[in-house]
Amino acid sequence: MATQHEIPAELRTDEGKGASRRLRHSGKIPAILYGSTEGPVSLQFDHNTVLLASHNEWFYFSILDLKIGDTPQRVLLRDMQRHPFKMQILHLDFLRVSENEPVRVRVPLHFVNQLTSPAGKTASSVITHELNEVVVSCLPKDLPEFIEVDLGELKIGDIVHLSSVKLPPGVTIPALRLGKLHDLAIAIAKMARAEEEPAAAADAAAAPAAKAAPAKAAAKAAAPAKAAPAKAADKKK
Repeated sequence: MATQHEIPAELRTDEGKGASRRLRHSGKIPAILYGSTEGPVSLQFDHNTVLLASHNEWFYFSILDLKIGDTPQRVLLRDMQRHPFKMQILHLDFLRVSENEPVRVRVPLHFVNQLTSPAGKTASSVITHELNEVVVSCLPKDLPEFIEVDLGELKIGDIVHLSSVKLPPGVTIPALRLGKLHDLAIAIAKMARAEEEPAAAADAAAAPAAKAAPAKAAAKAAAPAKAAPAKAADKKK
């Protein structure tokens, strides 16, 4: 189960663009909480508190506990608007979470033991991560902060698919129910040398031609100079 992360929030009574502008000038962030059977609620947050939390991965992928007065509310971040160039958060959208209803959430993938794998120890090998996150379905109590993908046995030519990921209890990947076409590759190990050799061969083939070009140019330049005396002699005759 993921670690609980609590963020203090306050109810907001003033609404509209002017009220939101005043909030931002005072170091606050306007926000909205919606979902479930309850109506939407306008909130406000301390900007620096949220900005600090936004530097962590869990802020985007975990269930958060909003402390609104004495009533905690479990939510998921659904949208965050940032200023185009300032380090400023402009608005937040949160979705209520029910403890008894499954949620679909993007969860980051953490790749481990890559450097110690056979592929990682092979010179000129390239290991690519095709996916960095995956959508999972589970009850809120079972939601992990991340899923580890163990690459300790990865060899050259191996492809790791979604179906081979070891999931925590109670967690599923809905995409896998749709068939093999949705069993996407998440990590691939291959040799870089196979791509470099054709380029090296092309360079080697181009080298003689490049060397011959100056010689041909010199020969063409010299040819008219030799012919000029012969034409002058014909005119004298």
